Amino acid sequence: MDLTQQLDNYCERIGPEFWSEPLNAITNAAFLIAAAVAFLIWRRKTPDDWVGLALIVILAAIGIGSFLFHTFATVWAVLADVIPIVIFIHVYLYVALIRYLELAWWASLGIVVAFLVATVLFADTLFAPLVGSSAGYVPALLAIFVVGTLFARKDKKLGAQVLLTGLVFLASLTFRTLDEPLCSHIEFGIHFMWHILNAVVLFLLIRVLIFQRAG
Repeated sequence: MDLTQQLDNYCERIGPEFWSEPLNAITNAAFLIAAAVAFLIWRRKTPDDWVGLALIVILAAIGIGSFLFHTFATVWAVLADVIPIVIFIHVYLYVALIRYLELAWWASLGIVVAFLVATVLFADTLFAPLVGSSAGYVPALLAIFVVGTLFARKDKKLGAQVLLTGLVFLASLTFRTLDEPLCSHIEFGIHFMWHILNAVVLFLLIRVLIFQRAG
């Protein structure tokens, strides 16, 4: 694997230069803003919850990694982009199963491992014909709706907030999926909206975690 290989994955990129995706690069600031606001809420509500803080740090890392990908656009930058996202998804799912659904740690761990394996083995086969390169994110979307629905039976207000977050994520995923198909009509693409809305999604998920813990 050549870690320095240049990639051209998004509509906005027009060359190998650092600032060939200005909108896609700059909008990663949304993740850093979301992390900063989440940190302020965490410090006020649950400063002793290190899991919440860890997720906030991962959120900031997502913004940094995505910025690197949309500027350097290399294989190593893809890893810097994808790895924090994968970590966030699976850590959050594990914590949500324990805190929201009150499952045992071993059951939660088993579900997370099964979720990871299923995503790797089946996501592309099942969802790529519908959403292309966004297929890997569909399981996370489904997980939000499943956990949110079950959580709403225990806590109607916070469960509804998780479901609302799922709707925002659906919109976010739609922008990501349509970036390439709409490229001939919108030259700078619409991938940047994925960043903005996804920052909102991750912030809302962390906010629910904080308020559930504080309550």
